Amino acid sequence: MTQLDPALAARFANIALGHVAREYPHKLDHVMESDGDVLPPRVLHPVFFGSFDWHSCVHGWWTLLTLRRMFPAMSESADIAALAETTFSPEKLGVELAYLDRPSARGFERPYGWGWLLALHLEATRHEDRGWATHLEPLAGRLASALGDYLGTLTYPITVGTHFNTAFALILAHEWAQVHDPSLAETIESWALRVFGNRRDYEGWEPGGDEFLSPALTAAVLMRRCLPARDFALWFATFLPEGGWLERDLPPATVSDRSDGKIAHLDGLNLSRAWCLREIAAGLGASSRTDLLEERAQAHLTIALPHVAGDYMGEHWLASFALLALRGAPDN
Repeated sequence: MTQLDPALAARFANIALGHVAREYPHKLDHVMESDGDVLPPRVLHPVFFGSFDWHSCVHGWWTLLTLRRMFPAMSESADIAALAETTFSPEKLGVELAYLDRPSARGFERPYGWGWLLALHLEATRHEDRGWATHLEPLAGRLASALGDYLGTLTYPITVGTHFNTAFALILAHEWAQVHDPSLAETIESWALRVFGNRRDYEGWEPGGDEFLSPALTAAVLMRRCLPARDFALWFATFLPEGGWLERDLPPATVSDRSDGKIAHLDGLNLSRAWCLREIAAGLGASSRTDLLEERAQAHLTIALPHVAGDYMGEHWLASFALLALRGAPDN
């Protein structure tokens, strides 16, 4: 299985350093209420203005902080720290927080950006020599509260393979909540069990042509996080029965045009599938399907890793998903 080593970590770090402070091109998630709202990204979002869009900038920073912690001796660590010092200031983060007060911002980056912001804050807490986590905490708290409210009104999970996917955001949020908000963790667990607990015999049509997440596999990872190991194994055996979709219909996706931002999503699908498959294998432990899961994960990694950089439509976000697949267990 491909491993994250210092050379690959430095490669990912340099990719992310090249875009988290790059303002253009940029795709805004911004509702304008008047001419006064016609503002550039760096004014609307003085922290997360780079990486083509807000959420990619957030998880670009998650990538940088994670790599700094895991590989403190790499030369890029000093550059990451220096840029973080000028970026994660109370003043700049205050502007990000105030943006959420806009009535039109209720659905801003929901739920994908919310999950990634919580993941970034959790990672920042692991850097005890800096005040980044303290400065990010108000923004994390606001979005955690919003997520709890959202789950109170979200009757059905959104099971698409793009940013609106509910399970993916909840995986990230649950990891944060286990440390910072046990009540939210319990809310996520009960919600996941209610909406996914009785699903079985999956026979979906994946992937869609612009997807970067597997609806089935993200649901499985969420349930792996929310259930004891024995219960998860029983649930998984009914959700994806042996000899079904997992065995038959899971070759790596083909990416026909990496300059097309939507089609380039499929490189991310290969990486996120690898992450999910490795998570599921870890959750099942020694079982008759573990080797297959690991083999499928490696096949997806092998085809996707050479394309983490090359065209900005993928380069501004793919390293984060490669790191998800390679970083190991959630507490690493």
